[in-house]
Amino acid sequence: MCLKQDLNADFRRLWGEGNIVFDHAFSVNGEVFRDIKNRKTMRFTVDGKNYFIKIHRGVGWKEIWKNLFQLKRPVISAANEYLAIRRLEELHVETMVCCAFAERGRNPARRESFLVTEELKHKISLEDFCRNWKKNPPASSVKHRIIRELADVCARMHFSGLNHRDCYLCHFLLDQEKFAKGEISLCVLDLHRAEIRRKIPRRLQVKDVAGIFFSSMDSGITRRDALRFIAHYSSYGKLDRHFWKSVEKTAEKLYRKEFKRNPVLDVSFSLQKEEKK
Repeated sequence: MCLKQDLNADFRRLWGEGNIVFDHAFSVNGEVFRDIKNRKTMRFTVDGKNYFIKIHRGVGWKEIWKNLFQLKRPVISAANEYLAIRRLEELHVETMVCCAFAERGRNPARRESFLVTEELKHKISLEDFCRNWKKNPPASSVKHRIIRELADVCARMHFSGLNHRDCYLCHFLLDQEKFAKGEISLCVLDLHRAEIRRKIPRRLQVKDVAGIFFSSMDSGITRRDALRFIAHYSSYGKLDRHFWKSVEKTAEKLYRKEFKRNPVLDVSFSLQKEEKK
C-alpha cells in the first residue's frame, strides 16, 4: 500500500502515524459543510481550536474516465490542495494552514485521503467585501490597493505554474484585522482542483483570469479598474492583446451563462480607450 502523510506535532500527538491516522480522521464528528459523492468537508474542534477536514474517498473509474474524456484532470485525492498550499507557502502567498495530510492507495479509483487545515478567522471574501461597491464605492486608494494585491497574488500563482481552476472573488479572503490597520492582505483558499506545472497552458491561464473578471462584473468595477488589474498582472510576464481578448470573451461567456444577460464591463474597450488618450 502506498502511504503518504504529513502531520504537524499536535496531530502526530493526537493521531499517531501510519494507517491509524485514517481511523481518527474518518471518525471525526463535526459540523458538515459539504457531503457529496466521494468528498466530505467538516468543521471540528480539538482542545478548543477549530479546524476543517476534507475527506476524499475513491472516486471510481467512471468518474476518472468521464473527466479524461472531457479533457479535465480528475481530482482523486486531497493531494491537489495539499501541494497547492505548499507551493503558495513557497511563494509567500497567504493561504490555509495545513495541519495534517495523508493519502493511501495505489489504485487511483480507490485512493483515500484527507486534509486538515486551521479555521480562518477575521476574514471576508472579496465577493462579500465588494458586493455593495456599486452603490457605496470605497475610497479610490482602497480600491486601487485591493486590485493591485489581487493582481499580484494571481500573477504570482500563475507565473509559478499554479492554476486555481476555481479562480473567483469568493476564493480570495481579505484579512479584516490587517485591513483595520491599513494593510491589504489576501488569502487564497479552496484549492482542491488546483494544478501545478512548470508552465500553465495558455487556455487555463485565460480561464483563471476570466474567472476574476466574471465574478467582479457586478461589483462596481470600472473599465479603468480593469485596466489597472491588467497592468499589474502583466508586469509579471509579457501578454499580448489576444490573451486579454480571450479573457474578455471567456468572462462574458461565463456571465451570460450564469445570468442570462450581457455584462456591463468590457475589458478590450478599456484597453482601446486608454490607448487613444
